[in-house]
Amino acid sequence: MSSGLQWSDLRVVLALGRAPSFSAAARNLGLDQTTVGRRLAALEAALQGRLFLRERGRLLPTALGEAAIARAEEVEAAVLALETAAGESGAAVAGRVRITAVPILVNQLIVPRLPGLLQRFPGLAIDANADSRNLSLSRRETDIALRFARPEGGSELCRRIGSLAFSVYAAKGAEAADRPWVTYEERFLHYPQARWVAANVAPDDLARLRINDAEGLAQAVRSGLGRGVLPDFMAAQDAALVRMSAEPVLHRDLWLLVHPDLRQLPRVAAVLDWLAALPAALQAEAAAPSSSS
Repeated sequence: MSSGLQWSDLRVVLALGRAPSFSAAARNLGLDQTTVGRRLAALEAALQGRLFLRERGRLLPTALGEAAIARAEEVEAAVLALETAAGESGAAVAGRVRITAVPILVNQLIVPRLPGLLQRFPGLAIDANADSRNLSLSRRETDIALRFARPEGGSELCRRIGSLAFSVYAAKGAEAADRPWVTYEERFLHYPQARWVAANVAPDDLARLRINDAEGLAQAVRSGLGRGVLPDFMAAQDAALVRMSAEPVLHRDLWLLVHPDLRQLPRVAAVLDWLAALPAALQAEAAAPSSSS
């Protein structure tokens, strides 16, 4: 293989080898498809051979492509080992970390609390990906994942960091017991919130709106369309909502996932520690007296 290859070239090869499609590889690299295509063409010209074939929207590595991927993985392991060694020698927490979670966790839990983390580590940068899909850690689509469900199998490191409480809420001024219930549409009836509503609410008491997103459901409740089961960490601080259940009606576990090769990187370790502390921070926020009391 040509000795003129750079690590930036090999990152393109890795991304194309790990991603399910060309567009996904470009997204993971933070580049547009035209740029990735141009860099791939230049690589293939330098190596005088095709690295990937496209078949029905998928990328299939050729024999040369497989060899390039293997070499890229070796270089990646060496780079990660060097970064880990630098961290152990006292290097500052710096660089970019990619986090993925469902939209309500990114938008309502992670992002509002990021200022403290970024103030603590001025050299740290975060990519927060609000996505309902389970992005792959093994294909390096993300560095860290925060999920409600424990994954089955896989090589990633996984630990439970706590749970989130959910209660029944209604819009202020629309707390009447005969208000209908807003729940999820059919594809999402497996959610614990939807299962609770199905087990405790008669079909005739459901609102005429069903929805596929937790933040959308919260907005529907806030608008007075009906009652709903919402996470306390978001709804309890909302002046437009009133809690209708004396206690939480359910809890959902939070699972933190990371690829084992990344766990010891200083920037990743710092973000993991911060995320792991969020459930305890939520409990402290809930216990603190409100400014209006």
